[in-house]
Amino acid sequence: MTIPIYQADAFTDQLFGGNPAAVCPLNEWLPDAVMQKIAMENNLAETAFFVKNEKGYLLRWFTPELEIDLCGHATLASAHILFTELGYAADTIYFNTVKAGTLTVKREGDKYAMGFPSRPPFVADAPEGLIAALGGAKPKEVLRSRDYMLVYETEEEVLQMVPDHQALAKIDTLGVIVTAPGKHVNFVSRFFAPAAGVAEDPVTGSAHCNLIPYWAGKLGKNLLHAYQVSARKGELWCELKGDRVSMAGKAVTYLKGEIYV
Repeated sequence: MTIPIYQADAFTDQLFGGNPAAVCPLNEWLPDAVMQKIAMENNLAETAFFVKNEKGYLLRWFTPELEIDLCGHATLASAHILFTELGYAADTIYFNTVKAGTLTVKREGDKYAMGFPSRPPFVADAPEGLIAALGGAKPKEVLRSRDYMLVYETEEEVLQMVPDHQALAKIDTLGVIVTAPGKHVNFVSRFFAPAAGVAEDPVTGSAHCNLIPYWAGKLGKNLLHAYQVSARKGELWCELKGDRVSMAGKAVTYLKGEIYV
């Protein structure tokens, strides 16, 4: 059996930037174990699979280690492939998911605006070993939603962080967000998820479900501009919309082909 596969770089307009995701359109679901093996073979932060249904598309995401509850960049990549490679003609795509409800992606000029759930983080205690695993710099705040989120004073602290990924993988969390005010944007961030097989994710849409409501509250504004300052870098145009967030970004296609299963 052959399955089409695409790869796109999300949250960038430059090849080799942003966050790469594999996208596999399916006529029907493959066994979960097979999708997990495909994701492991691709060895990207995420591989997205979708199946058309009467309401739009059913969408699932797999890291090399596990199926994940929500992924932004692979959703953006999936929409980009539908719009540019698969002839999707309407302005808005509806992705139906098990754990994150219905996600929308709307084409807006050269960007794709995604409608995601807002997940405001709450104040939490740092678990033993977390701050040391991030290099020991003391954060201003420690919060948590799905992931731990540590807030620092300056962009430099976030940029200079050299985490111990083996130590981070032992923390009871899917991922860890570090963030600070930005010099040229409203805020910057990085995201680490070694327990999910992703040492550092280049650009993380799901993390912005936490970051957008937090920084909107801190800065007193709902429209925000953000960079994820990984080595590949990513740019997001964000908005808080009540219990939803919008994050817009660009994407470019890197490859298309077939895999044999």
